[in-house]
Amino acid sequence: MSDSSFPVSSSSVEETRQIGQIIGEMAETGAIVALEGDLGSGKTALVQGIAKGLKVPETVYVTSPSYTLVNEYPGKLPLFHLDLYRLSDLDFEDIGLYDILDSRSAVIAVEWAEQLNLDSLFECLTLQMEITGENTRNIVFTAVGDRHIQLLTRIESRIKENQWH
Repeated sequence: MSDSSFPVSSSSVEETRQIGQIIGEMAETGAIVALEGDLGSGKTALVQGIAKGLKVPETVYVTSPSYTLVNEYPGKLPLFHLDLYRLSDLDFEDIGLYDILDSRSAVIAVEWAEQLNLDSLFECLTLQMEITGENTRNIVFTAVGDRHIQLLTRIESRIKENQWH
């Protein structure tokens, strides 16, 4: 498997959502977006942006599925939003996680993907999110697999058009 990476900085929650929106606009069915980073690093804000990019209706509130494990949102493509924070001791197969990740009919965003070492199991786009200040974040995109590398190339081009550093 080949891989590729690209760093970007966000100076606000709104910028993080805009980055997510670009991901949603560029994503195709079967895309897996693995989000890694500390509590408060912006994972949910980024998924809110992905939802906007996928045209999830604004009347649908996008929130972290910490207690429900999975939220599904309707949009131009369905969005599955998973949160693995509380699942370190559970068997992922028993809750149907692998079936969702094998889905080729939706875009899948996974918070706390490091709980599963997702990027070693599936081709995906991993975003390592690092808190660099009160409102600033460093986000390193890494893509594994041809289709996710192509997705990263489209995202990188679009982000550069928006003059992010």
